Amino acid sequence: MRSRPSTYCALLLTLFCGNGHAESIQAVTEDTAYSYLQDGRVGGPASQVAEAMLQRAGLTDYSLALYPWARAYDMALQQPNVLIYLIARTPERESLFKWLGEVTRIEHHVYKLRGQPDIQVHSLADAKHYSIGVLRDDVRQQYLQAEGFTKLVVSAHNRDNFRLLLNRQVQLVPMPERDARLQCAEAGVDFASLERVYTLDALSSGLYMAYSNSTDDEIVARSRTAFDSLKREGLLTRLMNGKVEP
Repeated sequence: MRSRPSTYCALLLTLFCGNGHAESIQAVTEDTAYSYLQDGRVGGPASQVAEAMLQRAGLTDYSLALYPWARAYDMALQQPNVLIYLIARTPERESLFKWLGEVTRIEHHVYKLRGQPDIQVHSLADAKHYSIGVLRDDVRQQYLQAEGFTKLVVSAHNRDNFRLLLNRQVQLVPMPERDARLQCAEAGVDFASLERVYTLDALSSGLYMAYSNSTDDEIVARSRTAFDSLKREGLLTRLMNGKVEP
C-alpha cells in the first residue's frame, strides 16, 4: 500500500544494495506520480527505471532518496555521484548536468477550480493576472519568472501547491494531468472539480535522468549504455506503464 510522508522536512530513505562498485551513487527525486514513498521505500515507475539502470550498469552501491525538488536539484548541482530523476532538459540546464536519456514526455496544463467564471485564461498573458502556485526551483517557476510573472506563490511540495488551489489561496496551478489526477485522488476530490484552462506548450518536453557534472565519466558512460539497453529492449516503456512488478 502506498503511503505519504507526514512532515514537510526532507525525507531520506536509503536502499543499500551491496558493494559492486567503488563509488556510491545517490539517486534523488521528488514526490510525484512517478516517484513516491511505497511500503517504506522510494518506489514508483521512475524509481524502478533508475534501479534497473543502475543494477544493469553494475553500480550496485546506491541509495534512493525522496526530497523536496529544490533540495534534490541543489544536491545534483553541488555534489558528485548524484543521479537526479525525473528532470526536464532545458537549454538553461544543458551544461549543468551529464544527461543520460529521456524517460518520458510531459505536458504542463494550467488548472483552476471549476465554477470560477471570473478566471479566464486564453493566453499566457491572461494568466499573468492571477496568482499561480509553483514549486521552488522547478522548471515551471523558472519559465514563468522569465516570462515576467509576478504573482507566483512558491511551495516546496506538489501536495502543498495543490492544497493552496483547493483552499483558494492561489487561482491557478500548472501541472501534468497525471499529477493532477493523483493529487485529486489523495485529497479525496473529484478530478472533474478541476478545469484545464491553458497548456504551457513551451514546457512540453522530455523528462530525463541526469548525473551531477562532477560525476566520473566512466559512471556516466556505463549508465548511458545500461539506459540505452533498457530502452532498446522495451523494458523502459513497460516499467513506466506499470507492466512490470517491482
